[in-house]
Amino acid sequence: MKGVQFLLDERGNKSAVLIDLKKNRELWEDLYDRAVARSREREPRESLDSVKTRLSAKR
Repeated sequence: MKGVQFLLDERGNKSAVLIDLKKNRELWEDLYDRAVARSREREPRESLDSVKTRLSAKR
């Protein structure tokens, strides 16, 4: 993939990745979105139905 380079450790294993953000903006956005979602995994959840009910009540 153009604009993506892997950094190797002393044993030749991939240990990091460099992403050219100009060439791969969508890839970066996907990675960032996933990181944000993962950081919020333990936050309280609300069902779609309860959100719709709450929003309808505000009208």
